[in-house]
Order: sequence, then C-alpha cells, then structure tokens
Amino acid sequence: MTDFRGMAVLEDKEQARRTAQEERDQQREKLFLPVGSHVTDVEGVGSEDEGTRVVDEIESLCVNCEENGTSRMLLTNIPYFREIIISSFSCDHCHYMNTGIEFAGEIQTHGARYKLKVEETADLQRQLIKSDTATVRIEDIDLEIPKGRGRLSNVEGFLSEVLNNLEQDQAQRKKKQPELYEKLEVLVQKLIKMMNGSAMPFTVTVDDVAGNSWIEPSPLDKAGRYTRTEYQRNPEQNASLGLATSDMPLENNGVTPIGPIEVTSLAEAENNSMDGVDILEGKMYTMPCNCPGCTKPAAMNMQMVNIPFFKQVIITAVICTYCDYRTNEVKTGGEIPELGRRITLAVNDAEDLKRDILKSETCYLRVPECNVEVQPGTMGGRFTTVEGLLTQMRDDLRSSIFDTSKGSGDSMTKETKGSWDAFFATLNKAIVGDMRFTVIMEDPLASSYVQSFFAPDPDPQIEEEEYERTVEEEEDLGLTDMRTHQNADGEYVKEEFHRTETDDSENNGVEDGLSTAAADLTLESSNDKGTNPQ
Repeated sequence: MTDFRGMAVLEDKEQARRTAQEERDQQREKLFLPVGSHVTDVEGVGSEDEGTRVVDEIESLCVNCEENGTSRMLLTNIPYFREIIISSFSCDHCHYMNTGIEFAGEIQTHGARYKLKVEETADLQRQLIKSDTATVRIEDIDLEIPKGRGRLSNVEGFLSEVLNNLEQDQAQRKKKQPELYEKLEVLVQKLIKMMNGSAMPFTVTVDDVAGNSWIEPSPLDKAGRYTRTEYQRNPEQNASLGLATSDMPLENNGVTPIGPIEVTSLAEAENNSMDGVDILEGKMYTMPCNCPGCTKPAAMNMQMVNIPFFKQVIITAVICTYCDYRTNEVKTGGEIPELGRRITLAVNDAEDLKRDILKSETCYLRVPECNVEVQPGTMGGRFTTVEGLLTQMRDDLRSSIFDTSKGSGDSMTKETKGSWDAFFATLNKAIVGDMRFTVIMEDPLASSYVQSFFAPDPDPQIEEEEYERTVEEEEDLGLTDMRTHQNADGEYVKEEFHRTETDDSENNGVEDGLSTAAADLTLESSNDKGTNPQ
C-alpha cells in the first residue's frame, strides 16, 4: 500500500528546500554581476560615488619587499560559466604586481576534461580558464602546467606565460648547465612556432577534477576539434578536494523507497552487496551508495528491463538528499560483441521525433545537418526520444557554455554571438520538426538502439551496419589488455569475441518495457529535472 502521508511529508520538505535554494540563488545573482553590468552602473553614476564602487581594495603585505601594498578584488561572473573572484596586487614601493583568479562557486558534481585542437591563429584567442585544481597540457611537446594558481586568459596567453618561464635564466643555464639549456631551447623554439602559427595543429587539454575550468568552444568546430568530457571522481580525487576521505564507508541513509511498485532493498542482503540477490526483470531495487557529487550517503534505484528486439538493460537513478544531486543512466549488459555498430536514422517528420532512442556512454553521436556532435563519455547513457535527446543537448550547451537567449553576452564578439544564434536556431527547427535531419550513432560496443516502427521487419528509415573497431577504440575500452578466460595451462588469456544472433522470439509480448521502467524511476525521484530530458 502506498504511504500517502509519507509522500506528503517528502513533498513539503522538497518544497522548502527549493524555496531556500531560490533565495540563495537570488542573493548570489545580486552579489556576482557580469563585468558589463558593473561598467554600466559606473557609467550611469559618477565614479566617485561610494555606492558605485565595484572593486574592493584592501591594504596587504607585499611578499617581495615586505612593505604594504594594495590588493584589489572584483566579484563577478563569466557569462554562462561560473562566479569568480578576480584579484590583483600592486606595490608602490618595489612595483611588484600579481594577478589571480579564484572560484567563488561550488565544486561541480563531476570532473571535466577539455581538449582543443588548435588549427588556426584564431584558435589562439579562445578564452581559457584554469582553476587551482586543474592541469593544462600541451600534448604535442608533452608539457604540463601543474595544479596551482588559477588564471583567466586565452590560449596564446598561457603559451606566452610558459614561454617566459622557460626563457627565464636561459643565459645562465647556457654557461652552467649546457645540456639542460639545449633541452629547454628545443621546447622554447617549438612554443615560438606554435604562437606564430607555423607549428599548427597542436592540442591543448585541460583536466580539472573540480569541474571549474573551461575552454571556449565555437559553433564552427568540426569533428574531433573540440571535446568536453565529464567524469566521476574517484575516492582519491574527492579526498584531494576535501570532500571525503578515501576510506569513507557506505551508508544506506535511511532510504525507504515508496510507490505502488514492487521494491526490493539490496541493503537487506548480506554486507550490502549483490551476493545472493537475483536481479529479476521488472522489479526495482534500492541500494545505498555514496553521492558522486558530495560523497555523502545516497540511494541508488535500479531496474532491469528488456527492450523489444534489442537486449536487456539496467536503468539506474541516484538521489542525494544532502546536495540535491540527481541523475539517471542506462547500462547495457550481455557479452562484448566482436564488431561495433553504426546506426543511421533519417528523421523526416514530427512522428520520427517520438522514436525511443538509447544512447550508451560509449556512443559517438552526430547530427550533421545541425552541426552537433556528442563524444563518447558525454551525457552518459541516456534513454529518451529523439526530440528529448536533442532538447537535452541544446539545454546542456546553453547552461554550461553559452545562453545567447539572455542577451548579455558581454564576453562574445558580435560575429561569435551571431554564429551561436544561428546554431541554436537550426537546432530548434530540428526539435520542433521543421526540418529533415539525420542521426548517426557509432557505438564500438553495439549498445545503442533506435526504435523501429516496423519491427521485426526492416525499417526503411533506419540503416544498420557493423564495423571493425579501431585500435584506439580497443584501447579506450580496455579490450586490448582484457584477460578473462583460462587456457588449458590455467593462464588467463585475452577475451575471444563470438558473435551471437538475438532470438527475437524472446522479446515478443514485451511492450514499452523501457518506458515503463523510466516512469517508475521518475516516480522515485519526483521533480527531478535530470531524470527525463523532456
């Protein structure tokens, strides 16, 4: 029987939490304004007016001459990125100067990795934000800028800083350490060529476990030129951020699933593990876990369902009552196939937008007509409709990178803003069904799926083909070093893949199983914006 009283209490708590969060967001928006807003306020009133001061000045000790200097701090936000504190120090006695950037926002729920292939001089002007928890690498010369002082600049600015640091004291090294001088001089010359455009292309990557770094994208980026990947932090990375210790135990957080569906708690199993528990199709299971965002105890709901004419999958949803982290993913099971699969769907009308689509976390997705590409590892595994997937991609891009609909855009040139406006306009036309387009999914594990309107007969709008995985894909998936089978001598040997044909008869009579399971999980995490892209 459903506990309606308990549901009402949870709804009241949820509403109170949302109200408190809205109040905090409003206070933050008043405190952290875009730089353009600060400039407008100062221009509208005399700069001598005490009420219009936007930069805070503090007298502080100079670390160079130990006299008193002046520190200046500006609380602002980078449009469509995050709140930051820009600081500078100057000393009138020894003329020492320094600048820095600190993040005033929260640590993100996932780490972030950016990769930019610099192919032309214009790419050197792309904005680059490095937090104090990020590392920046120039892959072509194997040079790394370690974690340290945060900085806001562009790609050229970071190259220039590295170049200046390497050139410093080179004259003394040439006399005292000629071997070290020669090695550094090779890097110096390569950096000079990169900055003047004669050593392109080269690749710059930024890896931030706190998720607070960024490289500016462009709507004209083609395949492989710009990638952004989010990843879950491991216990050691969480400990380095001060979120938790690496030996924090799992707790069940007192989670009691509610709803009219049949629920089995894995927490009742011995040692809170899967040992001795049979995962049955159609049943929901709840087990304790640690939140990927704050590492505090959370609950994971999971259910195994069977997609008609495809395979069994497991839908999971994580809910954290501490930091409000919520997410859902779809994990495919079964053996690893010998070949990858490429699926091409022709979307001709609004009816095709209603097709179910499963994008696994290993899938590379493209929509050529909209200039949209989703790299493997981005968005995780998602089950939705074609319309829902496009909507989620659009909303994620707007919220995490740009949102030209709000109109501030003081960090963008007029040409760049126009390009993003055109990009979003094309994507919106595809979402509402005003244009024909193609969805291409390449999955090296053949774990992605598009609903066929003619199953089990072939669908004229869906093309499927198998392909050989590349060596790079094999390495990324960990298949190259996989040793899971024992030979006659008892030694573990490499996995041998054997293709199998799916027995369609096993799927007969299963209608909309995945949609039902997704609805059940949504019931468990009501008001969850991330659970259903639509």
